[in-house]
Amino acid sequence: MSRALIETGSTSVDLKPAPIEPSWIIEGNPEARSCALSTSDDGTATTLIWHCTEGKFNWYYDFDETIMILEGSIVLESDGMPPKRYGVGDVIFFRDGAHAKWHVEGHVKKIAFCRKTNPVLIGFMVRVLNKLKRMFLAPGERRSASLVGAG
Repeated sequence: MSRALIETGSTSVDLKPAPIEPSWIIEGNPEARSCALSTSDDGTATTLIWHCTEGKFNWYYDFDETIMILEGSIVLESDGMPPKRYGVGDVIFFRDGAHAKWHVEGHVKKIAFCRKTNPVLIGFMVRVLNKLKRMFLAPGERRSASLVGAG
């Protein structure tokens, strides 16, 4: 079964419970809910909508995540980064291995682009193969000779 090359979605979706690890909660009773909007064929990239009610908690990242806040606000702090408030339209990038303390004020809704990182050597090889593909294949031929990864 082939997947569509272009998928569409909406930020107004039914969210399912996505509990925060209880040992990470610092204060309050934050309740998180989410819904995956898309997932790459290789399973290393996902786009999701996430909503959380008020509370304070730690978050430990084991993948790269870029978020844009759609509703509400948060105060983030991390080692070497003083507390700062972020709200609607703000974009934040968390690298694999990051740790942040989240303080959700009221509620927050975000769209998140999550990507599991490859080991450095594999990432380098993918970039080399994609560069060769761009150099030697015309744009129409690239799809049929596609290589793993991006750019």
